[in-house]
Amino acid sequence: MKKLLTGLMVSLLLSGTAFAAGEARTNTGCGLGTVLWENKADDNVFFQALQATTNGSSGNQTFGISSGTSECKPPAKSAQNERLNQFVRANMDNLAKEIAMGKGETLDTFVEMLGVDPSQSDAFKAKLQANFTNIFTSDKVVMAEVIDNVVTVDKN
Repeated sequence: MKKLLTGLMVSLLLSGTAFAAGEARTNTGCGLGTVLWENKADDNVFFQALQATTNGSSGNQTFGISSGTSECKPPAKSAQNERLNQFVRANMDNLAKEIAMGKGETLDTFVEMLGVDPSQSDAFKAKLQANFTNIFTSDKVVMAEVIDNVVTVDKN
């Protein structure tokens, strides 16, 4: 077993010179391993293996992706969702009134932020209006529930 591991490590070290600079991030992604072995792994398969193993086994890569830390960038959809959350939080009262009416600027913006195709916008607003009580289930409903309820209504 030792001989196999030693042979593998030597093979990895020798073949590491074939990689061009900057490929470590492409090969291993982001996370703690990428931060720890940042400038050592570009030309070295062994350090890229360490990066990937550390990224994958320490559970930090997922956190890095969602938080934008450890050399990770959060997905564009994540930032878009945060803007939607902030918008709904700041406009809950207006959104409730306009969904009940089926029209309004706040509702137009909300529908646009959800990514509804403009040709389907009116039908979507009508669907929200028809399902108002399923979206705003109580006077204590919170932003996350409203968004989840809208998604549920849209799927039905």
